[in-house]
Amino acid sequence: MGFEHATRASKGARSYQEDAVAIRQEPAGGGAGGRLADSLIAVLADGMGGHTGGAIASSTACEAFVSAYAAAPGDAASRLEEALLEANLAIAGSVADNPALNGMGCTLVGTVFGPSGLQWVSVGDSPLFLVRGGRIAQLNADHSLAPEIDKLAAAGKMSWEDARADPRRHYLRSAVTGAEIEMIDRSPAAVALNNGDIVILASDGIQTLSQESILDVVLRYAGEGPEAVARALLASVGAVGEPHQDNATVVVVGKGD
Repeated sequence: MGFEHATRASKGARSYQEDAVAIRQEPAGGGAGGRLADSLIAVLADGMGGHTGGAIASSTACEAFVSAYAAAPGDAASRLEEALLEANLAIAGSVADNPALNGMGCTLVGTVFGPSGLQWVSVGDSPLFLVRGGRIAQLNADHSLAPEIDKLAAAGKMSWEDARADPRRHYLRSAVTGAEIEMIDRSPAAVALNNGDIVILASDGIQTLSQESILDVVLRYAGEGPEAVARALLASVGAVGEPHQDNATVVVVGKGD
């Protein structure tokens, strides 16, 4: 299938890292039960719940997700669903074992790149971007308050300036916490990928850059491969000099020949 990937992470202005990533590659023809395996499983989570809790939540969710996906039967959509369920249960188990972790959780965007293309499941506000033909699009839903605040601005109930500066923009409407998940975004169908396509999983720290800036970086470095794109994206985030820069993590996946 020709999928290449690279991962980069930055603490930003923080002294700790709450983002986590897990990636699993399976050769075609492998996989449990002898079924045709998917080429690449990639999951990214952005933790919440303080220095310790957030890091535990994100790493626990990522590890449980890739393990559950690899072991689950069925098609990619059902396996993604099972993997999310197991990630949520793993966090619940961690809290049960250590009540001091109560309140921890994470966002999660889990992806599968296989013969039919890209499929995903996501919770929270970690974006999934597709860059194709000189354009960028966010594929998954944003479960923060940002879309709701933007609706108020579009309806004339507040100014766009106030909407963009509203401190509630990053409040989450849904997260993976071990309790019932309020909102889940699922790919309605596999997105076929073309040679030259770039897919980016990211934590919301990347949103220090506008989508136009992200696109510009990708177009300038795509020819050098995912590693160059990932490195340039985080360098661009750092160059902004945001004094309260959040952790920023990216997984860049490229479709080649």
